[in-house]
Amino acid sequence: MNTLPSHSAVEIVPASVARTLAERNVMEDLLATKRSENTRKAYNRDLKDFFWAVAHQEPTAQLVIEFLQLSKEQALSLVLGYKQQLLSKKLSEATINRRLAAIKALVAFAYRIGQCGWTLAELKGEKVKTYRDTTGIPPVVFKRMLQIPNRRTLKGKRDYALLRLLWDNVLRREEVCQANLEDLDLEGKTLKILGKGKGTQKETVTLSKPTVEALQDWLVARRELKRSKPLFIALDRASYGHRLTGTGVYKIVSQIAREAGINKPLSPHRIRHSGITAALEATNGDVRKVQKLSRHSDLNTLMIYDDNRKNQQGEVTDLLADLV
Repeated sequence: MNTLPSHSAVEIVPASVARTLAERNVMEDLLATKRSENTRKAYNRDLKDFFWAVAHQEPTAQLVIEFLQLSKEQALSLVLGYKQQLLSKKLSEATINRRLAAIKALVAFAYRIGQCGWTLAELKGEKVKTYRDTTGIPPVVFKRMLQIPNRRTLKGKRDYALLRLLWDNVLRREEVCQANLEDLDLEGKTLKILGKGKGTQKETVTLSKPTVEALQDWLVARRELKRSKPLFIALDRASYGHRLTGTGVYKIVSQIAREAGINKPLSPHRIRHSGITAALEATNGDVRKVQKLSRHSDLNTLMIYDDNRKNQQGEVTDLLADLV
């Protein structure tokens, strides 16, 4: 199905009420509830893809309301048709599930605020094996990356401090981007971060001596006095002084990885995978210690990292090969 069903065929809501509802942009209201910039961008992108696919236009306030005022059967048919389009494009299971999750979130939000009389809770996504590849890169390769930034320049000092923080504390890029100068205690060697799923409650992480020294070097060169300012800022001419975005961090890591001769795509999250795997190796698989480092709420997630690190399947495969 390529277009939304016409109201001329099914009169769902009186015209006067429809005009009032259209004045409220439910999609924008949903995006405003998301703290993470990355989440807002992903939802916006995925919802636009959905409405372009089914209605061939941008999701205006009126169009979103028209979708939300369909019957549940009509809407479900529309979304299932969209899902089939995604499958035919051979997109990954994770991509398909993310796009469906955005639609379900829009509907659930509209349901909560009384703009929709149904949900898509029963809509199933594709099965995905989480954390399939957690190995990342070994410490010796990351050490090559640390040698790339020119620490005699302001940019080099920033990039080096950023890399140290990503590796030593296995931080997520949003946790790095959201940190302010007031969150940093160089003397106490701590940083307060907004952890994933923690709302507005900041948690304190202990910093290593090399990270503290790198941050101090960066901040002395930067000469920033206002404690409310971001810990990491953009240095390009167009956006100098603005908070470094998640996209900015991604580009910095990718560029340094290429300069270090790393062929596989490397992201901030891949550095996190690498650090967690290296920590498990260094602690001989002490998942409880590494859970404190990674701040994973589920210990089973660390068990997946540890299993991937040990490669027990490969070990048993070699044993079988030696039997014949």
